[in-house]
Amino acid sequence: MKFAPCIVIPIYNHKDAIGATVANLAVHGLPIFVVDDGSDEPTRQVLAALALRYAQQMTLLHLPENGGKGAAVMAGLRAARAAGYTHALQIDADGQHDATDVPRFLDAARAEPGAVILGRPVYDDSVPKARLYGRYLTHVWVWIETLSLTIRDSMCGFRLYPLALACELIDSVRLPTRMDFDIEILVRLHWRRAAFRSIPTRVTYAADGVSHFDVLWDNVRISRSHTRLVFGMLWRLPMLLAHKVMPRRGAPAETADERADEPRPEAWWRIAERGSRLGMSLLALSCKLFGRRFTALWLHPVVAYFLLTGRAARAASDNYFAHLNAVAPSADTPRPGWLSAYRHMLAFAQSGFDKLAAWTGRVDDTDVTFDDPTAFEALIASGKGALVIGAHLGNLEMMRALAIRGDHAKVTAVVYTEHARRFNAVLAASNPEFARHLLEVGDFGPETAVLMQQRIDAGELLVIVGDRVPAREAGRTTDAQFLGASAPFAQGPYVLAHALGCPVYLFFCLKERDGYRMYFEPFAERIELPRRERAQHLAAWAQRYALRLEHYCRKAPYQWFNFFDFWASPKRGANGRT
Repeated sequence: MKFAPCIVIPIYNHKDAIGATVANLAVHGLPIFVVDDGSDEPTRQVLAALALRYAQQMTLLHLPENGGKGAAVMAGLRAARAAGYTHALQIDADGQHDATDVPRFLDAARAEPGAVILGRPVYDDSVPKARLYGRYLTHVWVWIETLSLTIRDSMCGFRLYPLALACELIDSVRLPTRMDFDIEILVRLHWRRAAFRSIPTRVTYAADGVSHFDVLWDNVRISRSHTRLVFGMLWRLPMLLAHKVMPRRGAPAETADERADEPRPEAWWRIAERGSRLGMSLLALSCKLFGRRFTALWLHPVVAYFLLTGRAARAASDNYFAHLNAVAPSADTPRPGWLSAYRHMLAFAQSGFDKLAAWTGRVDDTDVTFDDPTAFEALIASGKGALVIGAHLGNLEMMRALAIRGDHAKVTAVVYTEHARRFNAVLAASNPEFARHLLEVGDFGPETAVLMQQRIDAGELLVIVGDRVPAREAGRTTDAQFLGASAPFAQGPYVLAHALGCPVYLFFCLKERDGYRMYFEPFAERIELPRRERAQHLAAWAQRYALRLEHYCRKAPYQWFNFFDFWASPKRGANGRT
């Protein structure tokens, strides 16, 4: 059957947001069904104007009175199927969802036409905390009702339905028509052995946004729905257990229910930051009140939780150790498995904890030593600025915190925009100097070089990482051999070094038995990229960096913290197959 997708937008009194929402979606060229759920007259006027402006693309449906989000979505799905479309992408009208992710949903649906494609929200600090934490209660109930973790988020209003499957359900079962619709349709589709795929997508709450979620009555409706679904699960228990060993509808023949939960490769910048800011702040407070040793004990149950619930991170850890064993097999090389994954995640948690300790003054110079300070001391004595390339290995923040506190050097960390916002916010709250010496960028290009040149001229050390690719730089990579396989490395650090014309150093800070040991080594006095041989030179520099990174990974195998499929192509990671 030909793949024929469309978009369905339910709307109720979002007159200020709907124009931008439709405009952002229209660029994808899909037919759009806007379902007016009994909106007021000002909203109807806005919708009428949009229908004229997008006459070739938009179909406007009016419901006579407000029946609820579920009623509007079902009307839109039925209308889309009647018009001959095979798939419908449901998206809320309020503009919270990232319309640039539409192609990723479509790619996932083309790959598995029978699967339901769900958005998995990646929130920023705009999300109301009560809404954020309240969602987790529903997630737990859905996992119980389906006996599965397949449905990662059952409340996100950004999802794509196969219309035959969805309409077959809504025409045969009486579904709720309010906010509980989004939850119940997914549980009942799961009972019918539908396959599900999840795509991380950014969600932003506007400060002046309009919410139609009734805190009292919608929570009553959702609770009533969960009660009904739990009894439905108990009634269907033998059948649901049998489904655990049967293929899901729309999934490949060899894909069973448990395999539907397996992680798919996804770009690191799409992976949601795990852990709440409240939890991180409580650890910071405990460290301040009770000290490092007592607080560090809490890391063990926290890591155990993330180990059990973080399949993608576990798989990435296993993949990394498998590569490490392929090139450095020895009795000391960790073998893939649960214990190694636990120790790996625990090392990551301890690294974050030590960063917090460093910024709050609970780590001093005696806890950190240079393996060989010659290169660092010579650079500081020269007064020159330099580009310092590190990695997600060990603890880069240790050097920055101590350097700033001791006034040893001017060190600025260059970080990728919007990554680890919550954790960085906790560090910033612990020490105002943290944010002053943090520079956020979206990629490494000419604009970035101009922004950084003045810092280099002022004698600052700019610290960046070379083992991740910025989101907007997914196409600018160079393959290098790393741990026995080809992996994509960013060209950005070497392009930036060429533009700045400054010395380049490598830096790694590893936790060892007697504290942290810093390794600071010259990489290049200057990086030249001749135009005609640019690709060859970039490949050579990337390979040289990869070899040094491999050396330190062997030295401290549990301290490389890239919990995603590092060896996957960035383009593959961004195409929505998660």
